Amino acid sequence: MRLASRLVSDRQATSIEFFSRAGRIPLPLASSSPPVVADNGAGYQDDASCLLRRELAQGLMQQQAQISPKFLYDARGCALFEQITQLPEYYPTRTEAAIMARYESAMAQVMGGCQVLIEMGAGNCEKVRRLCRSVAPQQFVGVDIAGDFLQAAVARLGQDFPLLKASAVAADFTADWQLPPEVPLARRELFYPGSSIGNFDREHALHMLQHMHALLNGDGGLLIGIDLPKSLPVLIAAYDDAQGVTAEFNLNVLSHVNSLLGSDFRAADWAHEARFDVQHSRIEMHLRARHPVMVRWPQGLRCFAQSESIHTENSYKYPLPEFLSMLASAGFGRCQAWTDEQQWFAVIHAQA
Repeated sequence: MRLASRLVSDRQATSIEFFSRAGRIPLPLASSSPPVVADNGAGYQDDASCLLRRELAQGLMQQQAQISPKFLYDARGCALFEQITQLPEYYPTRTEAAIMARYESAMAQVMGGCQVLIEMGAGNCEKVRRLCRSVAPQQFVGVDIAGDFLQAAVARLGQDFPLLKASAVAADFTADWQLPPEVPLARRELFYPGSSIGNFDREHALHMLQHMHALLNGDGGLLIGIDLPKSLPVLIAAYDDAQGVTAEFNLNVLSHVNSLLGSDFRAADWAHEARFDVQHSRIEMHLRARHPVMVRWPQGLRCFAQSESIHTENSYKYPLPEFLSMLASAGFGRCQAWTDEQQWFAVIHAQA
């Protein structure tokens, strides 16, 4: 391994060049006692909605029941997350925004020549506005699983930047999705803010980075935000706020699962829980059964014991050198990183 780095004072940007390749580290979800489940696997065909139902049913039947974090983001989930980003405890959004404001010209310089700017998990498209001004791409493509929410946001962006060709792609970008053919093979820059890469285990995150690298077609780069390790009280408060908005956000996933799977979850049966896994350096969000609960859905059911949980989200907190190693393993070249004064968050540009 060869690492060359230049760490500047906390009032300057941190510029890092990385020249190594590292192996991936698959991390399984924590296990628990064998669950009481039943599902015959029948009735799931291969259209999109049935694939989602199959994914949900299989997740609920795992020894540690789980729901993918992408299902947190139905229309109400998106609105609740917008509230979360404004909470005093939730530092990532404001810290990342401050970094991007402070080092806007430096980021625009490394992204110079960008013709197509693509935002992963675009949501309300608010974070990309600064880049649309400073980088001035010809085309913007927002990608998000919440299609209706995204369409409205992209329409607003297009109105505010009339010279920008803005389009929305409703897709599950955690899978091996592709850009539509009308997106030109010009110099592309991917933008993946908000430390959302931390929602996925290291193996999945590395696969996503590899796919992002392939989308760049050998040109351009990736601008990505990551959350760095910090004190436990700060971390827990960010995922279990005093107003209970994060709890409401987590519990809302149950109604979304009901609408997709046909299950009969009741939010009153469950409590939000945020915990930190020191070994894996990640916050975990769970829904913990308040009492014994039976949940039914077509072709299946599961009995949960009191205090048994459903794992709904991870948020990995990567040391900067470790994440730079992942970028190199995914095929990216020279990296430049910018951090805040407390070293709580980093925004990284990685060349294709």
